[in-house]
Amino acid sequence: MARAAKLVDSSEADHSDGFAAHAGNPDFVLSLARGLRVIESFGGHREGNSIAEIAQVTQLSRASIRRILLTLELLGYVERSRQLYSLKTQVLRLGFSFLSSSNVVEAARPVLERITEIAHESSSMSMLDGGEIVYVARSAASRVLAAGLSVGSRLPAYCTSMGRVLLAALPDSELDAYLKGLKPKAYTSKTIVTLPELKRTILHARKHGFAIVNGELEAGLRSVAVPVFTRDSRVVAAINVGTHVSRVGRKTLMKVCLPALREGALALLEVLC
Repeated sequence: MARAAKLVDSSEADHSDGFAAHAGNPDFVLSLARGLRVIESFGGHREGNSIAEIAQVTQLSRASIRRILLTLELLGYVERSRQLYSLKTQVLRLGFSFLSSSNVVEAARPVLERITEIAHESSSMSMLDGGEIVYVARSAASRVLAAGLSVGSRLPAYCTSMGRVLLAALPDSELDAYLKGLKPKAYTSKTIVTLPELKRTILHARKHGFAIVNGELEAGLRSVAVPVFTRDSRVVAAINVGTHVSRVGRKTLMKVCLPALREGALALLEVLC
């Protein structure tokens, strides 16, 4: 534990900030974890954050936040205007490091472009992060959906087509734990919010190898998704086609978009280990 003591500021030895589960790990760097939490707190705040607002989100002390922000400012990751702090473009390097080092993301770009060419609709790839999907690659059609999605966008997994095929790939125990802790929100009148029905739709995606979501996240938005497998049968991502109900009916979705996605998933299988 002597080594752990060197990694943790003794003035912040209490673990009310949510890191108590890692307190016994001598290799856990608490200051780094807090810094990452502060960076994450800026999501959705375009006008910047005050120290008080960051404290409310992160549950960290204001003294800790001041030191973290000063460090990030000196390193070029944040900037200050009076009492508000904002992320600078330097922070994009963190995300680009992942995108440039992931072979699945690199391989996805031409595949998604091919799907868009066939379906004449936008195609995307996402990965599961907790209870959300994160968009890691995208090929946008000339039409722009109201959702305004781009790489880095996050959406709830339970009411998205890609989320459901990714959830379907979880072991039963992990899926049950996810559903047990889920508090689904009705984004539209079509959003499935009852846990038994959600589980049935996820298991349907597992059985049939695809998921269709119709207007559950946004009225009029329809999408179909399939999982992306590696050669050792692990699901590492999902790809989808998103469209509007006024343009593409379910028949076209099944006869044009779904085959294009399955072809794309097979193409990715050939290049993934």
